[in-house]
Amino acid sequence: MKKIKLAIFASGSGSNAEQIIKHFQGHPRIQVSSICTNNAKAGVISRAHKYGVPVKVLTRAQFYENNHVGRVLQNMGIDAIVLAGFLWLVPSPLIDQFPGRIINIHPALLPKYGGAGMYGMHVHRAVIEAQETESGITIHEVNEKYDEGRVVFQATCSVAPEDTPESLVKKIHALEHQHFAKVIENWL
Repeated sequence: MKKIKLAIFASGSGSNAEQIIKHFQGHPRIQVSSICTNNAKAGVISRAHKYGVPVKVLTRAQFYENNHVGRVLQNMGIDAIVLAGFLWLVPSPLIDQFPGRIINIHPALLPKYGGAGMYGMHVHRAVIEAQETESGITIHEVNEKYDEGRVVFQATCSVAPEDTPESLVKKIHALEHQHFAKVIENWL
């Protein structure tokens, strides 16, 4: 049986990418075949190397012009894309090439606190400033707009009055690490 090959796109430290890599190590039908990043200094690079996963550093031109990335992924036999803290909007040709096969994780309960500019600590500050009592994660399919694809899964955590963006991010990371890889496996 042919394995399903995943490419993980990440821009930052790569803690979610590492959890996904570990989850699928030795999996009978799914493997992480590549890490793609738009940040040559991203922590995800060393995390990928630790597990022997090849890394591709993308330039903006490669990502947005002439579907270069799509061709590279096709040549690698990639079947699905996982966005794990990847900050660029996915271009239409790549979405068309992988219809319903690109998934993202967002650190809030969409549709609230999504869209352009809503990533990382920006999200957590907005949740705290709005005095929300609940936050969480949303795992969704990717379309041409930030954070508007079909929701696949959500999980919640409480936001206490004494929470700060820094304490909330710890709760969100715990949810991400607990659920993301399992949801990807079920989604595939």
